[in-house]
Amino acid sequence: MILVTGGTGLVGSHLITALIERGEKVKALYRSVIPVFKGSINVEWVKGDILDIISLQEALENVEEVYHAAAIVSFNPRKKHEMLNINVGGTANVVNACLAHGVRKLCYVSSVAALGKPKDAKEIDETMSWTEFTRFSNYGKSKYFAEMEVWRGIGEGLEAVIVNPSIILGAGDWGKGSSGLFKTAYDEFPWFTEGVTGFVDVCDVVKAMIDLMKSDITGQRFILSAESRKYKDIFTSIATCFGKKPPHKKVNSFTAGVVWRVEVLKSLFSHKDPLLTKETAQAAQSIVYFNNTKLKKFLPAFEYTSLDKTIVRICNELKQQNNLQ
Repeated sequence: MILVTGGTGLVGSHLITALIERGEKVKALYRSVIPVFKGSINVEWVKGDILDIISLQEALENVEEVYHAAAIVSFNPRKKHEMLNINVGGTANVVNACLAHGVRKLCYVSSVAALGKPKDAKEIDETMSWTEFTRFSNYGKSKYFAEMEVWRGIGEGLEAVIVNPSIILGAGDWGKGSSGLFKTAYDEFPWFTEGVTGFVDVCDVVKAMIDLMKSDITGQRFILSAESRKYKDIFTSIATCFGKKPPHKKVNSFTAGVVWRVEVLKSLFSHKDPLLTKETAQAAQSIVYFNNTKLKKFLPAFEYTSLDKTIVRICNELKQQNNLQ
């Protein structure tokens, strides 16, 4: 039996579908509403929360493997403490429960944000870690400290692997998360930056997780990133696939600074997350390259999907999902 936390999210839902297609028996946590997606009817859904130790302990009965993908992703400074509580405290609970139940292996979904961003680094690899001097976001800080809980578990005898995906591309709820990139392009958002970062297909993330879990690899972390691209190029490819106008107005540092401050002020009155924050504005203009060669050394047969093929597939899935012409 396999337990998946975060089964209602982008990675979790695709992971569950892949596991069910492999004939695995899957349990998954849900907080309020059982989600509906391909394969979800074959899952044993357990109402619970990673902050609720009792429900977590009950969910781990007869479980041999755990994929921990539950987390809150936010760049809203007002959600800093909530994010730290869920991402760090929740992961500590999962690790403790795995140790208590003698779980065979844990796979933790972290993020490249946990690696930090040294100013003089031309390329980021798995040897780097978040510090006060390389910090990039509060989200990155929360994922780094969550990783520390996993390393603690490894030190106490738990077999585990950590994956650090870059921006994950997949067809999910395009009103939130990284799937929102596709909605932004579909709506013909006109602005672009010259920033560069890594992108990866959600299907590749899931395949790597399963391959690592089924292997004898433990006590390792792996960057999952197909390639680094300009945000402008990704948005242009998505817009073109949808038959929409690509971004054509360049954002400079001054403009970005004005916009994120206006958005934060608006959010104070609307009580909604700002569309842009200081952290996301900085990230959109940063140039970051990731070294993805370590995974290939441990899994020689693994191959990443071309981002161009990924974008075409996701656009077609979203067109069908949202009844688009």
